[in-house]
Amino acid sequence: MIDLKEVSRVYRVGGEKVYALDKASLHIDDGEFVSIIGPSGSGKSTLMNIIGCLDIADSGEYLLDGTPIEDYTENELAQIRNRKIGFVFQSFNLISKLTSEENVELPLIYQGVKAAERRVRVADALERVGLTKRAKHLPTELSGGQQQRVAVARAIVTRPSLILADEPTGNLDSKTSVEIMQLFHELHEQGNTIVLITHNDDIARQASRVVHILDGHLSEVQL
Repeated sequence: MIDLKEVSRVYRVGGEKVYALDKASLHIDDGEFVSIIGPSGSGKSTLMNIIGCLDIADSGEYLLDGTPIEDYTENELAQIRNRKIGFVFQSFNLISKLTSEENVELPLIYQGVKAAERRVRVADALERVGLTKRAKHLPTELSGGQQQRVAVARAIVTRPSLILADEPTGNLDSKTSVEIMQLFHELHEQGNTIVLITHNDDIARQASRVVHILDGHLSEVQL
């Protein structure tokens, strides 16, 4: 599904080149649960942005489902992000004026899904994350864990094959982190490919594979 071949991403800081990714190679099969662990500034978020088609590498090759990313048009990449990939972020990224169900519904509106089907799929997504009774609540009326569950529901409502989670437990206490990780395990068992970015070793080791990133270099961690 995901095939990165000697991918580099370079930023200029002052007059210097900084390699966020330095000839990074990574292969992830369909249905895998992979965590990517590293300290702040190691290149984790840059890697996720490239995998999620939010950013483009300066060199190297990225194949998604066997097709090089550069072969897609901007419109095709937007469709891939909306249909194939579900994003979960540390800061939840919910819209404060919208209820839980309205936040979850947004990606389906962008897809042009009809209202009747939207209602069914939103209800199903909220049920899967255990938040049916919070469907009419605003984000400010929810706990941090509940907000992250809404974010997960929004990520899965489009029925993506790939879920990218960037520090999904970073703003949560330990008990809530356990609950959110259990949710990711359930999604994995249901067939989703999951790539989870974290700086937490205990969280990382819950995945089937652990990849370490440091100074833009990737290496496999033996579990």
